[in-house]
Amino acid sequence: MASKLQLCVRRLSTLRKHCCFTSSSSSSFLVRSRSLLIQPSRTINHHSSIHSPPLSRTFYSSPLLNINSTDTEGPAAIDYHSLLQEDEFHSLADSTIHDLQEKLEEYGDNVQIDGFDIDYGNEVLTLKLGDLGTYVLNKQSPNRQLWLSSPVSGPSRFDWDRNAQAWVYRRTKANLLKVLESEMGQLFGEPIKLA
Repeated sequence: MASKLQLCVRRLSTLRKHCCFTSSSSSSFLVRSRSLLIQPSRTINHHSSIHSPPLSRTFYSSPLLNINSTDTEGPAAIDYHSLLQEDEFHSLADSTIHDLQEKLEEYGDNVQIDGFDIDYGNEVLTLKLGDLGTYVLNKQSPNRQLWLSSPVSGPSRFDWDRNAQAWVYRRTKANLLKVLESEMGQLFGEPIKLA
């Protein structure tokens, strides 16, 4: 029991040292994150007895940081009002994956690449290019995203952009089909049209 309390106190002390915002008063502190404010309702006394009442916290659900500000790095903020409904997501994602599968199968019939193989199963499209690597594209329903694993650029997560009517990687604003066309053009040594 005492070791658990000591561990908790050490973690809170570390948290206090590394938190984003510390008040001038040493008797309380605030922890800011992108979506949560944690404020102790009483001060922790490092020398208190182990029989003291447990620390309680008040949680606030309003965001504290302006994630749209230009001085923060990282992906663009998600506009939750524009998130796809689940049935719309599945329709768009399935359509994109099946169109890609058809175009890549057609392309594979006309190109000589050792180990070229395309497979679709369990909502995952896999394109094997032998020694050139493997592409994997799959649906992530809870996030309403398409995830791409590329032998050229690594992992990417694409969201549906209603304005562009395309799957777009929020960090770079890259279009899924244009990324695939560019990378496969480099790998194959000739342009490929997927859009």
